[in-house]
Amino acid sequence: MRAVDPARIVPAHLPPPPKGRTLVIGAGKASAVMAKAVEDHWQRPLSGIVITRYGHGSPCRQIEIVEAGHPLPDAAGGDATRRMPDMLHGLTLDDLVLALISGGGSALLVQPLGPVTLAEKQTVTKALLGSGADIGEINCVRKHLSAVKGGRLARAAAPARLHALILSDVAGDDLSVVASGPTVPDPTTQADALAVLARYRVEVPKSVESVLADPRLETPKPGAPEFIRVKNEIVGSGLLALRAAAKMAEAAGVRVIQLGDEITGEAREVAGKQAELAKAELGKGPAIILSGGETTVTVKGEGHGGRNSEYGLALAIALRGEPNIWAIACDTDGIDGNGDNAGVLVTPYTLSRAGARGIDPAEALARNDSYGFFLQLEDLVRTGPTRTNVNDFRAIFIAS
Repeated sequence: MRAVDPARIVPAHLPPPPKGRTLVIGAGKASAVMAKAVEDHWQRPLSGIVITRYGHGSPCRQIEIVEAGHPLPDAAGGDATRRMPDMLHGLTLDDLVLALISGGGSALLVQPLGPVTLAEKQTVTKALLGSGADIGEINCVRKHLSAVKGGRLARAAAPARLHALILSDVAGDDLSVVASGPTVPDPTTQADALAVLARYRVEVPKSVESVLADPRLETPKPGAPEFIRVKNEIVGSGLLALRAAAKMAEAAGVRVIQLGDEITGEAREVAGKQAELAKAELGKGPAIILSGGETTVTVKGEGHGGRNSEYGLALAIALRGEPNIWAIACDTDGIDGNGDNAGVLVTPYTLSRAGARGIDPAEALARNDSYGFFLQLEDLVRTGPTRTNVNDFRAIFIAS
């Protein structure tokens, strides 16, 4: 977590000051701490606005910090987002826009396009989040229903120079996906968005259909002139966190099996595969399996739990009480889904302790109630907001 702390990593990436004004805009779970880091290391006047999730704020003197809804957008995010284009209006070639972008920005940066209302955007987002669609597919739709995502914020900043500092929370660090790429050319199309909605059988209102059918409302593409003076720079990522964890483990004499930060797919299926890998390493000496990325959960039950909690429950079931394996699975922002936990701990005693309390793990998994399962065992990991966000962190420790 220290390796991806915005206060530590942002200052080294600040660009030279401009001749004219410096305006700061941004959105994401880490954006407020990123703004504080800019203020603490910028020697000239600043102004601007940054939107973060409720509870993820950080005190700033010159940059306004607005807290808003996540993962479902709300009016606070909408009101703050609508002010950004007005702030950007009238900038010149001598001015600089610093865009502070991190995961979570897709929900926080919200200005529905055309006739689409906030309530309709909320409904579509909620349906996609529970459909099993991955983050790239969800953000493809979000971009095409937004007046600021998919490169449109960069368009509003022209002709000023725009330098985006990005804390990546997506597998493979695709900048067009992080926060739905407000400063990045959009390689996806309206047809792609329609295909996602059809694939997951998400019903949408007429307003959404009309926006996705209007070619005049397509997002700006690679090579568009509005990106000539735009620089998008990754300052931190899940891979950076995994490398830091690997270095610590190796220093302790533990063999590292690094799976990387691009793990996707259904949380319970990923857990099953990683359980088999862990069992195959038994008897080879102490080892740790590290992985990041972003899994998905197709919600079919009425329980409560995020993707890391579901992964942990499925992992415990697959390990069947193996006495030499422990694991942790957490979201690095400190919030797993909509819960108050970052994730969960799995131990060799998870299943036996559940059995002693009359808790059926398979039933809990079928109901998507991983939070309730680990709550009763007191094995939820609660950190509170970490004010950074490089997606999921999973570690499976094989003792011998």
